[in-house]
Order: sequence, then C-alpha cells, then structure tokens
Amino acid sequence: MKKAYLFPGQGSQFPGMAKDLYNSLPKAKELLERANEVLGFRITDIMFEGTAEDLKATQVTQPAIFLHSVVLAKCLEDFRPDMVAGHSLGEFSALAAADAVAFEDALRLVHLRATEMQKCCEKVPGTMAAVIGLSNEQVEEICASCEGTVIPANYNCNGQVVISGAREAVEAACAKAKEAGAKRALPLAVGGAFHSPLMEPARVELGKAIEATPIVAPVCPVYQNVTGEPTTDPVLIKEQLLKQLTSPVKWTQTVGNMLRDGAESFTEVGPGTVLQGLVKRIAAGKEGILIEGITTL
Repeated sequence: MKKAYLFPGQGSQFPGMAKDLYNSLPKAKELLERANEVLGFRITDIMFEGTAEDLKATQVTQPAIFLHSVVLAKCLEDFRPDMVAGHSLGEFSALAAADAVAFEDALRLVHLRATEMQKCCEKVPGTMAAVIGLSNEQVEEICASCEGTVIPANYNCNGQVVISGAREAVEAACAKAKEAGAKRALPLAVGGAFHSPLMEPARVELGKAIEATPIVAPVCPVYQNVTGEPTTDPVLIKEQLLKQLTSPVKWTQTVGNMLRDGAESFTEVGPGTVLQGLVKRIAAGKEGILIEGITTL
C-alpha cells in the first residue's frame, strides 16, 4: 500500500503550536532550539506563548508552520513515505522531510521567502478570494476577462479555487463569479496576492538563495505545486520552487496524480486539518490520517 504524506501551508498556525513536542520529545527540543539559533530569535517563544495575532505575521507564520511540520516528521519512527507533497509553504516542509534539503537550509529559505513576500505585500497591495461552486475552467475564463492582474492561485479541490491579484481586479472577478452562479466568492484575510505576478519582486532574492542551497534527490518523489507532477530531480526541484511564488498551487491535480500513481493513504503532518478536508473531496474513500501533535504522533 503506497503512503502519501502531505504538509500544510500558511493559515494552519495556532497559539501553543509544537509546545507539546518540545516538552515531550528530546529530539523535537533539539531541532527547535537549533531553529532559534538559525533564525537569530526565539521563534519558539512566539509559537508557544504568542497570540493568534502574533502568529499572523508572515515572517513568523511560515517558519512556525514549517518547524511544526518538519519536527513532527523527523520524530515519526515509521516515516517511510512513498510520495510527499506540500501546499505552498508546505512544499519546503515536504522537501526537508524527504531529505532533499537540510533542515537548517530549508528553514533559512522559508524565512527568506516569508520576508521577501512580506516586502511585496507592503510595496504592491493585493488580495485573494475563494470562489466556491464553479469549475476550474469557469474561474480561469473569469480571471482572463477582468482588467488588471488576477489569476487562479490555488486549485484546492473540485469546485474550490482561490484567486489572487490586485484588489480591484479580484473584486471584479468575485462579482463576475457570482453572476456566473458561484455559491460564494469570499475575500480572504491575507496580507497580499500570494501565487500571483505581484510576488515577482520576491523571486530575485529567493532565486539567489535557492540557487546557492544544496538540494539532492529526495528519498521519494516530491509532487511539486507548479505542475502537480512527481520529481526526484534536484535541478527541476530548484526551478519549480522559484516558479511557485508567482504560479498557481495545483493541489487538486497533485492529489489526483498521487491517486493515479497508487496512493492508498494520505497522512497530513503538521498543524491543522485543512489538507484532510481537501483530500476527502478529491480522493473520497481513501484513508486519511492526521498527525498534528504528541497525541496523534
């Protein structure tokens, strides 16, 4: 039976995250303390004692979710994945868990990615919205018909696509989606237009860092967001990690391709249950497992 392991993205954070791991497992404590040293500040203090508002800052959110997810994976005694994937930020967690990137190197990339994305949000205001009840093709056509920058950013599951771009263009697309029969077209409480061309400035610095980071073949295929297809090629992994910033997250396609390649169970490793909900819609009837803390570990 082939096992797929999935790693969540931004939005799954919660106050007190990974505290139970730190207090219960020496290996988890060692990794989290190492993370404090790499980052140059005690992110564990914010993760364990910070408020939901404290955890919302992109520069904190992304490394915090990465750490919660990867520390869990490193503490799993029977972590033998046949395939891995991560949603957006989660792709870095998947690569670290599958030994394609060293823990410290991946953490540095995640922190830089978060910092550069935050700069983009401040320089070029943008937003995102969830469109429920239309096909992928309908959403694509609506985005293409709007003036300004707006594109599908997350293909989350059948009938659920997140769009991203300039505020006015996203609002216009939402109005058109409702006219086309969407059940809902909801603005999201996010800091900017993630996975859209508005993130282009962040690619420059992140590109330099990705190019300088050693990446090797992972222990199993990694299904990357940009194509939804599996790879173990370090060169391709680097290319697609960079493209990911301004390209859609093809999650529906990713899970569909994992099913095509024989996945029988889907284990979500990290905070929250978002990916389990999406997998139920894409891969109905397949086994879903959640590992989010010491009790489920």
